[in-house]
Parts: sequence; structure tokens; C-alpha cells
Amino acid sequence: MIRWEGAGPYTVAFSTRAGGVSTGPYESLNLGVMTADDPDRVAQNRRLLAGRVGIDPERACMAWQQHGTDVLRAQPEGIVALGERAQCDGWWSDEPGQGMLLLTADCLPVAIARRNGDRPALAVLHVGWRGLLDGIIRNGVAVLGDGLLAAAIGPGIGPCCYEVHPDVAEPFEREFGPEVLPEGRLDLWRSTELALRRAGVDEVERTDLCTFCHPELFFSHRRDRGTTGRQGVIAAVT
Repeated sequence: MIRWEGAGPYTVAFSTRAGGVSTGPYESLNLGVMTADDPDRVAQNRRLLAGRVGIDPERACMAWQQHGTDVLRAQPEGIVALGERAQCDGWWSDEPGQGMLLLTADCLPVAIARRNGDRPALAVLHVGWRGLLDGIIRNGVAVLGDGLLAAAIGPGIGPCCYEVHPDVAEPFEREFGPEVLPEGRLDLWRSTELALRRAGVDEVERTDLCTFCHPELFFSHRRDRGTTGRQGVIAAVT
């Protein structure tokens, strides 16, 4: 796991593919049930991840992500059972112990924390190119309200590997400038950082780890042509 330290009274961790029980193309800590992996192994992986960060898996929640902009208040639903989920791309909570999990496989997991010490609150987002252009970052910041904010951008496909067509490149150039398109590849890390700072986030940390480049550490939908697992971000106010 990659932990975000120093943001305040929060537990935030970005998972890797290591340390689980899945096999084959889903080896080993696959968190995604929308794959051909064994559902029982996925459930065990989620339980393992939650236990390692000290979050109650029966209270935590997760979502069916839509590449949209909805950020919902987290509810104690449980992440081990593999049934229906809320359809959204972000969670937020100010309740201590309320776990939140979102999954990625090239898109960026992002955590945003309120730095006001007497009013802790936390949001986690699934940020792909569609959601970023449509305002997922603005919505994630808005639910946390006024005050000092910090953010961490977890692993995702990097500008080394993210080739895009003009229908994606052109709106990103208009929104963020040509610097986010080095040699025709999209720098989703840089674009997300710019969106966070524009939305009022004071501190932004980036892992700058490319999911495509590191098959030993991460699943990648693009690299593995869809036959792959999911990592993600798990977080809670402590």
C-alpha cells in the first residue's frame, strides 16, 4: 500500500495489486467484482485491505463508478458483500470511522482532506478524463466546504503511456493548456493537479506512479486490454 501521511486525522491508502488471494490475470489483491475473478476471492481481498488499514469492512462503502461527477455522502453499507452499489464517482464523510473505497485500473484515485483541525472531513474521488472535464474535482471540493484543503493523487496511467485521440486531446488543451499533452499523450496527473489548485486546494501531493508501466504493482485496463483487476483508494476520518 501507499499511505498518505500528514494530512490530519485521516487514514488514506492507495492499494497495489500485491498481498491478496486472487490468481491469474487478477493476481493478487484484486478488489473488483466486475471482472471474471472468483467473487469469494474478491470479497476476501476487500476484507484483507480494510483490515490492514484499520477500517471496519462492514461499515465502509463503495460504488459502481460511472465516469461522472456525483459525490455522495458515505453510508455504513459494507464492502464485502457483492451486491448493488450506489452509482457515483466520489464519497465524502465527516464521521469518524466511516470507511470509503473506490476502485481504479488506470484512472486516478484522489483523496481531498479538510485541514481545519476542529472540523475534519474527507472526500475520495475516481478521476478519469470524462469526469475531470465535467467537474468531479469541483464537486469533491464543494462538499467539503470552506477552509484549508490538501489532496493526494494516487497511481494512474501516466503521460508516458496515455495516448489519446483529438476528441480527448482538444478539450484538455482548451481547459488546461498544451503542457498537459506532451508529444500527444495526456498528462492526467498534471491536469488533475491543476484542477485541484483551481478549485482551491492549497497542498497537492502526487505519487506519479504509472499503472501501465508497473505490471508488478498495478492492474491496468489499457495495458491488459480489459482482462485485469482493480486497485483503489480506501480512506476514513479517524
